[in-house]
Amino acid sequence: MLLRHHAGERVWSVLHEPSAEDEDARRAHRELAQLSKEQTAHSNRIASLLVLHNLRPHISIGGRDWARWWADHGEQLPPALRAEIDRESARLALVKQHARALEAEQRQELADAKQPLVAQLAQLRAIGPRGTWILVKELFGWRHFANRRELAGCLGLAPTPYASGDSQVEQGISKAGNKRARTLLVELSWCWLRLQPQSDLSQWFNRRFASGGKRMRRVGIVALWRYLEHGEIPGGAVLKPAAA
Repeated sequence: MLLRHHAGERVWSVLHEPSAEDEDARRAHRELAQLSKEQTAHSNRIASLLVLHNLRPHISIGGRDWARWWADHGEQLPPALRAEIDRESARLALVKQHARALEAEQRQELADAKQPLVAQLAQLRAIGPRGTWILVKELFGWRHFANRRELAGCLGLAPTPYASGDSQVEQGISKAGNKRARTLLVELSWCWLRLQPQSDLSQWFNRRFASGGKRMRRVGIVALWRYLEHGEIPGGAVLKPAAA
């Protein structure tokens, strides 16, 4: 079997794994995602503590106006609770500082042309810098897909039909793949429909699924990779205007 495989014959499915460098390159966006969750948790914790004394700030907790609001209203709280919120605010500020540092490093790498695939994908309208970074580092930076079936299988977007006798049921997608990229791709697909309405993909989707209800729209949402693999801009797609 090994001889046949090395001779070029397809005798089994080959497992593709990232190198140590590819795996390490994933750390930045994964840490950013974790920091985002921590930021939300700290903000919610502070808001919950304030509600105990009927304080509901109409500003972003930890934002630029937070210090002024806290100085005006913090004295209304008991000392122990006020000290707890101060400590929670300090943790929130530290999390935001770390997130800004990581985002600055990513922007600098893009400015230094160290991430050509990320820069290329970011040229397409409807895809932001954070999404492009995740797609490249989780998928397209180290994997090469021969067809859409391989891509769907890697993401867990492959169908899972069930057939037994006369019973044939479609059980939806498998979800046995990269959860980070799968969640992002579904979100980006909806953004694509909204921001790239004249593209061939959007028009095909509208013809095939848009009138079929919510379930059919969820089933039909897809993403392509040929732009990164071969530089083929999707038909009708619009690139972002070049920065001055």
